[in-house]
Amino acid sequence: MSDSIEEWTAYHEAGHALMAICLGGKVVSVTIEPDDDDGPQRYGDTLVHWRSDRSERQLLQFEILVLLAGPVAEMIYRGEPLHPGFVPEWADDWRKAWERAVTIHPAPRQRLHQLEQLLRQLHQTLSNDDHWAALAAIADELLAHETLEHESVEAIVRQWIG
Repeated sequence: MSDSIEEWTAYHEAGHALMAICLGGKVVSVTIEPDDDDGPQRYGDTLVHWRSDRSERQLLQFEILVLLAGPVAEMIYRGEPLHPGFVPEWADDWRKAWERAVTIHPAPRQRLHQLEQLLRQLHQTLSNDDHWAALAAIADELLAHETLEHESVEAIVRQWIG
């Protein structure tokens, strides 16, 4: 396996995109070549829109899962059981998940426990053969084209996951 940051980023962004679709979100775009918008340096970006019929709590839960799915996908690809809170490239995803979880789990210890439980569940889900095949296909397409739009991502996922 190559240690290419571009490959790690493709799997990371594919994790975000796959989880968003699995939860009923619309992946507007996913890229490994994000615009330089004078913000913090990013290696990739996934833009998701959610249906408006979701409750606020459900949207928070979905956003947390999508945020954590990127680091988990990269973790699986790299074969390294790392914690997203301790990897600088994943710190923003972890921080955002932590902040969104405040409403659901106000006590820091309980929040940490719940987020770590979600990490384990995501690891199991994304390691499933069909999910991993879909994720790898998205990553391969990202490496080939750098940016994918909604229709392309949906088609890839439908091919692997009913």
